[in-house]
Amino acid sequence: MTGLTRLLAYPRSAIFFTGYALITMFFSLTGIAFTFYLPFHKRSRYFIVGNYLIVGWLRICCGVKTKVIGKLPETTPYVALSKHQSQWETFYLQWFLSPVATVVKRELFKVPFFGWALRMMNAIGIDRSNPRAALKQTMEMGLSRLHNQYNVLIFPEGTRVAPGVVGNYARSGASIAVAAGVPVLPIAHNAGYCWPAKSLVIYPGTITLVIGEPMTTEGRDSKAVMEEASRWIEERCAEIGR
Repeated sequence: MTGLTRLLAYPRSAIFFTGYALITMFFSLTGIAFTFYLPFHKRSRYFIVGNYLIVGWLRICCGVKTKVIGKLPETTPYVALSKHQSQWETFYLQWFLSPVATVVKRELFKVPFFGWALRMMNAIGIDRSNPRAALKQTMEMGLSRLHNQYNVLIFPEGTRVAPGVVGNYARSGASIAVAAGVPVLPIAHNAGYCWPAKSLVIYPGTITLVIGEPMTTEGRDSKAVMEEASRWIEERCAEIGR
């Protein structure tokens, strides 16, 4: 990446975040006003239009493209376990995996507009300061969402990590899948190279998203499922590289 490209990333990122904020505000306010009483499956279709526009705006402003390897399973629901490197996957996967309920930290619900949209999309907010209560809540609400035919998206590392870093994979997602008897869908990507964690500067490039084959959970324990999923995710991330 040339010095000029890096320099231009600053104003391009500023333009992107301005549009990002406006799109989020618009869909949050209009979504609350016009879709509040609609069932989740219908309501979510409206909100994912906003996510789709953000993805397009990211490409226009910052030159970030997406390459998808693999395909989503035809049978749903499932529990998707994704690598967490960036803010990119939080909105891209909500669109790509829809209808999906994402497990997020509860504090995000307090963020104006963005948090309101998360609530309207039936995200599962957990209190990370109380791990035992968070685990119980994740299990109960995750099973409820699956029962109602939503997919569930979990970032098992819990927080964003830099490319090449392996976080601590929690077993809650695998536990939900085992309890519900649904498959686990592993997802790997390298978004952290284009949109680093906790950064307001986004660099041009192609994010590679790899969708794995669904992993069966029937007759298995959550530890074995999580070990298989985390190993697959990290191996694919290493293969993708930059």
